[in-house]
Amino acid sequence: MSTQPTILIVDDEVRGLESLTRILNEEFDVKTAVDTASAEKILEREWVQIILCDQRMPDMTGVEFLKKVREQWPEVVRMIISGYTDSEDIISAVNDAGVYQYITKPWRPDTLILTLKNAARMFQLQRENELLNIELKVAPQQLEQKIAQQRKGLRKQFQDKDGLVRADDSPLNEVYDRLRAIAGYDISVLIYGESGTGKELAARALHYNSPRWDKPFVVENCGAMPD
Repeated sequence: MSTQPTILIVDDEVRGLESLTRILNEEFDVKTAVDTASAEKILEREWVQIILCDQRMPDMTGVEFLKKVREQWPEVVRMIISGYTDSEDIISAVNDAGVYQYITKPWRPDTLILTLKNAARMFQLQRENELLNIELKVAPQQLEQKIAQQRKGLRKQFQDKDGLVRADDSPLNEVYDRLRAIAGYDISVLIYGESGTGKELAARALHYNSPRWDKPFVVENCGAMPD
């Protein structure tokens, strides 16, 4: 059995499948399907962690297929990859199919691989959470202690350099000094910046240094929400 995360790519264009397989083959155990019927057969016999599905296909759209997947295999992380950026497709993907990411073409190999690695990690965390819930029913006191230790470890990670790897003389030091200064106050904070500059990491650092550090941290992708 492969130790790599298993990803199922569904696309009616053979060249697209070949291109994605070449890019992802070193990091993932890649399965491919040219239609949704073939994809369902693979899901029935393989333990798939991630589905990367094209949106426009002859038999049904990617969103329609992933809605079926959500009903039958809800634990699988569902993703759309498409050259079309119709807002209705994106909204339907998020609301109806519960997709993790809507990736637009052309995609960058390094960015795609990083996104899929994050999806694989999310799948693993979901499985660990399920196991923890089972253990909680069997041994609640021991598990509560275990969860408390994990929370403390997570908090420490965001207290030591705020969870972000950076140099001692990084320009971000001033940003995180400011976050630390306001973390103890019960106020609203707006963090803004260009895409990829670390806004979510900054928000997590703020959360885990605040009095609410042991409460849930919820992330919403506002770019995928309707007006």
